[in-house]
Amino acid sequence: MAKFMKMLNNISRSQAVYRRSRVSAEDLLSVHYAYLLAISHMPGCSQEEIAQELCVNKSTVARSLNYLEEKGYITRKPLPSDKRQFSVFPTEKMAAVLPEIKAASKEWRDYVSAGISENELEIFDSVLSRMQEKARELIRLEGEAK
Repeated sequence: MAKFMKMLNNISRSQAVYRRSRVSAEDLLSVHYAYLLAISHMPGCSQEEIAQELCVNKSTVARSLNYLEEKGYITRKPLPSDKRQFSVFPTEKMAAVLPEIKAASKEWRDYVSAGISENELEIFDSVLSRMQEKARELIRLEGEAK
């Protein structure tokens, strides 16, 4: 399993390098792509929802969103029910760079999965999905135990 996790980590890091070379926005780091993709799928989501979706802690989300807001990629608006909580929205600047990020992601996916049958990809996706759910469950249980 340790080798398996190392391979997944290397694939992820390689994808980050590839996407970075394909996206023209000089002020974005590879870590920001996940935030922009999550926000594009869930406009108006809370910072807490982003943390859950990306499996990162709230302070990491806050730092990344501060950066993205400073650079003009997102806006945050306080929730009417709790002024300490924010909804996150994409801006025109984010909308402009999103097609590049999505295209680079698709190019990467197409390249690394070339020569692998649809059946194999479906099985792999199913296994990874189950592992992801178990990982999220363990983190949730650890949080509840504290």
